[in-house]
Amino acid sequence: MPMEPLPDLADLSLADIARLAAEKRLPPVEKWNPDHCGDSEMWIARDGTWFHQGSPIGREAMVRLFSTILRREGDGSYVLVTPVEKLSIAVEDAPFVAVELKSEGEGASRKLAFRLNTGELVPAGPDHALTLREKDDGPHPYLHVRSGLDALIVRSVYYELMNLALDEGGERIGLWSEGRFFPLDGAA
Repeated sequence: MPMEPLPDLADLSLADIARLAAEKRLPPVEKWNPDHCGDSEMWIARDGTWFHQGSPIGREAMVRLFSTILRREGDGSYVLVTPVEKLSIAVEDAPFVAVELKSEGEGASRKLAFRLNTGELVPAGPDHALTLREKDDGPHPYLHVRSGLDALIVRSVYYELMNLALDEGGERIGLWSEGRFFPLDGAA
């Protein structure tokens, strides 16, 4: 059975995106606790490319499917989990990449939404925070997706966010979304 085609983010309002995100039914991976069965021989590169046994997974539908059964364990590791099987998967940075941004409104009434490399739509807000993490090579922006799973925001999208924040000219460099302010200046 083929997967539904991805909607065009430009044609969706933020209300549409919020509705689609709320309607998306993901498998209840947090309720599945099978024994660990081994290594999946899969890994997710920093750029969001999924690999199996050293080769990139070229079928977008397969990546989308695997992304729905991905879970982060309490020890910080990642697994692919079904009701009967749990396999380790290596993640170089974050398991998802935010590749596209949609913004509506301004100031405290602004709403932001992101498309992930898997096609998933995620509205930024109280349940999906934007954060900056300081690393050896500088700050890296992330979006919380779900249950310990984050998306690295690609540089071009981060620049879009920063341009929006700078255009707002507030006391702090940052943006509001869904009633929550997210600083983008690296200060806590």
